[in-house]
Amino acid sequence: MQRQVEAHLPTGWGNFNILAYADSADDLTPHVVLAHENFDPSRPVLVRIHSECMTGDVFHSLRCDCGEQLARALEMAAEQKGIVIYLRQEGRGIGLINKLKAYNLQDKGLNTADANTHLGFEVDARQYHLAVEILEDMGIRRIHLLTNNPLKIEAIENSSIEIASRVPLIIEPKKENHSYLKTKRELMGHLLNI
Repeated sequence: MQRQVEAHLPTGWGNFNILAYADSADDLTPHVVLAHENFDPSRPVLVRIHSECMTGDVFHSLRCDCGEQLARALEMAAEQKGIVIYLRQEGRGIGLINKLKAYNLQDKGLNTADANTHLGFEVDARQYHLAVEILEDMGIRRIHLLTNNPLKIEAIENSSIEIASRVPLIIEPKKENHSYLKTKRELMGHLLNI
């Protein structure tokens, strides 16, 4: 995987540079980074590693907190000259079609973890070594990691990147996603107070 292109991207949160990472320029789903135009890799950088969630990020689904987490992360990255790494690993790494199948199972009473395993997948099949490769390519060595997910913390701790601090990313639960967030806390160890 390598950086394929970088371009300026003004947003409602502020001015960013957008970088696309892929094995080749023909890849139609590259991993993406939004880096504040004035981010300084020589200092600890606020970093959000966000996995793609089309239903939450694009369509603002209330089943999860992903879209709100992404918006808050971009707001914080704009305020603190940070970056957001957007990894293309939809549905905890099982893809959109299987994620929607898992939704159907959840509607029949399974929680998000059990739905994935019922379909023959791991509870969470996402990989974070790609984020480490991106951080290294960008010259970032110390970060303030914006996450509630212990797997992201573990992945960074087992890399060349140093975590200066963990910054919680708390979104107020809604009735539609309360049980989802409870499952994340109780079965996946997410650092949430709900």
